[in-house]
Amino acid sequence: MSQVVIASRLSDGRVVFLSKDAVEGAVVWASSLAEAALADDDSRAEEFLALSEADMLERHEILDPYLIDVVMENGEPRPTKNREVIRCFGPTVSQDFGKTSEGARP
Repeated sequence: MSQVVIASRLSDGRVVFLSKDAVEGAVVWASSLAEAALADDDSRAEEFLALSEADMLERHEILDPYLIDVVMENGEPRPTKNREVIRCFGPTVSQDFGKTSEGARP
């Protein structure tokens, strides 16, 4: 099972993900799960988490990075836990709020 790093952006509280672009150099945070760097093994996942924690302490842009499990569905990562589905795609009560209003699909 793959994993991605998820965190909260301090400037606005939005959920962000360690980006694929971060793997090549400076840390980049993406607002879309589709743009997240996927770790396919535990050592790579721990590497991504350590990179994220170091960035948190250095730049103070994000808070509380942690790993979540994802599976691929229709070519895109999807969280395996309901809590993370809600964090990634927004509220479940109405399609008029949160990320679902911006086109994200739960």
